[in-house]
Amino acid sequence: MSQPINANRLFLASCFALITTAFSFSIRAGILTQLGTEMHLDTVQLGTINSMWFLGFPISMILGGIFYTSMGPKFIMQIALVAHTVGILLTIYATGYSTLLISTLLIGLGNGCTEAACNPMIADSYSGLDFNKKINRFHMWFPGGIVIGALVSKFMTDANLHWQAQIWIILIPTIIYAVLFYGQSFPKPRIADNSVVANFKAMLNPLYLFMAACMALTAISEFGPQQWVGPILAKAGASPMLILALVTGLMAVGRYFAGPLIKQLNTVGVLLGSAVFGVIGLYMMSTMQGSMLYVAAVFYALGICYFWPNMLGYIAENLPQTGALGLSILGGIGMFSSSMFQPIIGGWIKDNKVIAEGKGLIGDAADLAAGQSTLSNMLLFPAILIVAFTALYFFGKKKQHA
Repeated sequence: MSQPINANRLFLASCFALITTAFSFSIRAGILTQLGTEMHLDTVQLGTINSMWFLGFPISMILGGIFYTSMGPKFIMQIALVAHTVGILLTIYATGYSTLLISTLLIGLGNGCTEAACNPMIADSYSGLDFNKKINRFHMWFPGGIVIGALVSKFMTDANLHWQAQIWIILIPTIIYAVLFYGQSFPKPRIADNSVVANFKAMLNPLYLFMAACMALTAISEFGPQQWVGPILAKAGASPMLILALVTGLMAVGRYFAGPLIKQLNTVGVLLGSAVFGVIGLYMMSTMQGSMLYVAAVFYALGICYFWPNMLGYIAENLPQTGALGLSILGGIGMFSSSMFQPIIGGWIKDNKVIAEGKGLIGDAADLAAGQSTLSNMLLFPAILIVAFTALYFFGKKKQHA
């Protein structure tokens, strides 16, 4: 006889699994300089190593979604645990470039498994407003974990601790989620006809395809400016890392208290408001310097913090027939879009610097102008989303009155 499902313990374990993902993102970023020096790696090689994190994530996320019904969240999280543990240990004992490529890919695969298992598991454990509150609180631990990981990395780097010591820290939340998941019963999918074929048929719904296109834009609106915050704002008179910490910290707080906001505005209202704040924040960041950038960062954080969890929440609520596969594919599209746009953003920075130098600007002035112009280019993403979510809002109203 199986034991009853302890939804709250499963949720807590899921949060620590996502903290592992966040630590692998921020701590790895914090050790890049040490890693490059010790392993004699150039910036292109370091960039390729980092790209493995983004590659592994959507691969396992999508495969996990396909096999979620047959394998279940328990087995997928067991794969995540093995991938995380082996990837972390392989990084610590890495001997060179090839080892780091493999270890980072494994960590990315573990991160994708976490998303593939935990998002639908939370959807199957909770319902209605309670689900929206839980999915936002679950996803708050990605930015929240980044803040914690970034501060830990900064402290350990300032203390001249070796980069391997920082990677060991990622094992702490890994061990915690393994202990919390151990011996637990997991929920079964709520949708009776939850075969992959049925999921794919449901995903051909125009509403799902529309939301998939929006997911690509919400993801790059979130990850694009954050990934390039250093090169873009280095000469703007504010600390890029403090801005990143401020943005991700506010994102964590915003997601924790998302429940009442969603109850008041509904999911689409929150997404539309997010797009508006995203445009305001990016516009301010592209035109301001010095301490005012911290104010701009607050608006930007309020814009992007609700995107990811509420995109997933909308699909889980309105197209439940897409199942775990629908959530995983949606998240995978977000990650693929983030990966695809990285070289494009890099090209914008390079081209905008050439334009700035053509206007007679040199040195820091040229770098500042290039960064601000690149942020202006990124305004396009949330601006399109304002139109898209406005249309979705009126579509929902029309559907209610039909």
